[in-house]
Amino acid sequence: MDKGAIFQRMNLSREELLAKCNLSNKNTLMETLGIHYTDVGDGFLEATLKVTPAVHQPMGILHGGATAALAETVGSLASILNLDSKGKTVKGVELSINHLKSVKDGAIRAVAKIQHKGRTLHLWEIRVYDESDNLIAISKLSNIVLDKK
Repeated sequence: MDKGAIFQRMNLSREELLAKCNLSNKNTLMETLGIHYTDVGDGFLEATLKVTPAVHQPMGILHGGATAALAETVGSLASILNLDSKGKTVKGVELSINHLKSVKDGAIRAVAKIQHKGRTLHLWEIRVYDESDNLIAISKLSNIVLDKK
């Protein structure tokens, strides 16, 4: 992978940036759910979540809320990583998700790709796949870009 703008702006390698992202999960919902960032670049971020009974709903399949938490996590951090100014932050304003297929075990992988990067609004499409690359969910996340207080 060529060194993209995101790595140049942060003066980090891909591996260093991923390590920093994963370290930020400590003592958060992301750590509780076992979310792990696996790939990053200009306009995208990818993470995985292991499907275990800890993230099941009572019927023994992946809880849709866990899938939604993974989607929002990936899209939110992707916006933060793609900000053009250090004086800005983002807040999620809308998350929608369509669950297409159930998963009982293994892992899922969420890939957030930027659809619109404006000065005040970022729109992300997050596709979630199982280990066989079957699409299990599609999500849309809108983030507002705000001045840090």
